Amino acid sequence: MLDLHAISILTIGFLLGAKHALDVDHVAAVSTIAVENRTLFRSCIVGLCWGLGHTTVLLLAGTAILVFGFKVSGQWSRVFEAGVGLMLIGLGASVAWRLWQERFHVHVHSHDDHEPHLHLHSHAGGADHRHLHRFRLEYKSVAIGMIHGLAGSAAVLLLVLSNVGTLTEALVCILVFGVGSIAGMAGLAMLISLPFVLTGGNMVRTHLALRATAGVISVVLGTGIVLASLT
Repeated sequence: MLDLHAISILTIGFLLGAKHALDVDHVAAVSTIAVENRTLFRSCIVGLCWGLGHTTVLLLAGTAILVFGFKVSGQWSRVFEAGVGLMLIGLGASVAWRLWQERFHVHVHSHDDHEPHLHLHSHAGGADHRHLHRFRLEYKSVAIGMIHGLAGSAAVLLLVLSNVGTLTEALVCILVFGVGSIAGMAGLAMLISLPFVLTGGNMVRTHLALRATAGVISVVLGTGIVLASLT
């Protein structure tokens, strides 16, 4: 049975994880993906997948540090940060490219044996409206979470784990931190998608404006991170 000290450590770890998910670079990266979704469920999946990728890398890095004695030097931390900055620039640029290339629009259409529905889409792949409505894993979100795994305040977590008694306790702390990150990012991604759920027929304008805004913010923030990592 857990004692009060263990419960306190796990609680703090969860809260730190939730706070870590709200770091500005994480928000910017996930926003470029979340604004493409118009349901709370799909946006929640984006946040969950980011958290899974993030937690996986933390577990691997934490094990390497605690078992094999690997060190995360200041130089490597700057490299990780620069990688995050370049990723943000790439995400922002990809948003702009897709908006230009696909020229999204919206109107009512239907599929065989289904109710007519409103869909934001493009005709870049053809003039018809055939597309699949299915669950898909957000591989991009997983990859973004993995890149973020060693950058920012998560690196601090890996350093303080050296003060934890056993390897098992350390890995549990990382898992709890990860659960907090997953919960925080899932909630944030759902919040980002709310404008699309609430705007109804005016959704297309809001959608395009938010995607463009997310892209610009991502490029500006990424550029600032890269420049800061070089100084």
